[in-house]
Amino acid sequence: MKKETLRKVLAVVMTSAVAAGLTACGNGNSSTSTAAGTSSASSAAASSASSGASGSSAASSSVSGTSGSSKSGSAEGLSIGATYYTLQTEFCMRMDDAAKKWAKENGVNYTSYDGNNDAASQLEQVETMIADGVDAIILNPQDADACSACVDAAVEAGIPIVGVNTMVNNENLTAYVGSQDVSAGEEIMNYMIDYMDSEEFNIVVIEGPMGQSAQLQRIEGITNVLKDYPNIKIIAQNTANWSRSEAMTLMETWITTYGDEIDAVVSENDEMALGAREAIEAAGMDIPCIGIDGITDAVTAVSNGKMIASDFQNAEGQITGALETAVKCVNGEDFEKEVWIPFEMITPDNYADYQNKY
Repeated sequence: MKKETLRKVLAVVMTSAVAAGLTACGNGNSSTSTAAGTSSASSAAASSASSGASGSSAASSSVSGTSGSSKSGSAEGLSIGATYYTLQTEFCMRMDDAAKKWAKENGVNYTSYDGNNDAASQLEQVETMIADGVDAIILNPQDADACSACVDAAVEAGIPIVGVNTMVNNENLTAYVGSQDVSAGEEIMNYMIDYMDSEEFNIVVIEGPMGQSAQLQRIEGITNVLKDYPNIKIIAQNTANWSRSEAMTLMETWITTYGDEIDAVVSENDEMALGAREAIEAAGMDIPCIGIDGITDAVTAVSNGKMIASDFQNAEGQITGALETAVKCVNGEDFEKEVWIPFEMITPDNYADYQNKY
């Protein structure tokens, strides 16, 4: 289908029709970082965009794309803004770094913001982007419901808004690019069952931020599998907000409470799985852990046996798809309202294929 948007050129307001809203959603953390930069995603953890204060609308750095060939031949000179639910985790930094690289190669002026895990901050950032006259907005929302206002603001301004990685509950989202989180939850739970070679054991589940689409869908996938295994029990579950340090503290509490009753750890992302593993090792225990994302440390942990597996999520594929979709929307070209990037399980047999992924 085709969409047209309103674009501001200097002081003249040009009007065009905006097509009816499309079903899709995007959720993410935002922080401020402006660039069509050149840093690679592999260096994200060490040199990510500096974080802004919650609610801040000032970009931390800026670079304009000046050269490169656009796949559509029509991205040159466009201005695209992005708000991420956070830029303090490796996965989101990978997306931002990949976006900077793409923008530089395609001559796009790209500005990104760190939402600091706060939906209100993301709304302020969207409003800033609108005031700055961007051509399109990329939304990686913190909360599926609270970030709906971001979509409303963009639609009212006639600016296409493309969700990426996490979903938002608003039928007017222009398009969505991400991966099937329900399937990821199913995949890690099934892998753990195969690893344990048993249909009767106890697990603890570490969840992402409550209310975020990835948290909701990954726990849905986990519980979908467990319906067929009534003797596999969840003896504890709680959020660690995608944080390694929070997960370590949470796991320490569970070890104190449940001790040897815990047979396995199922984590909704790698950062939390790694934090849990630190607590396990500090307690002199050896409990199998599995996570999602395929971040650098997780690949290493799979290689040395500290994690049994990680379900790789393609950050570069997701953000590149979102940017390409945004360009199509701005130019009134045909585009898919939903684009799905598959997960890939990283195991002891194939981890080497992912060691130089970023």
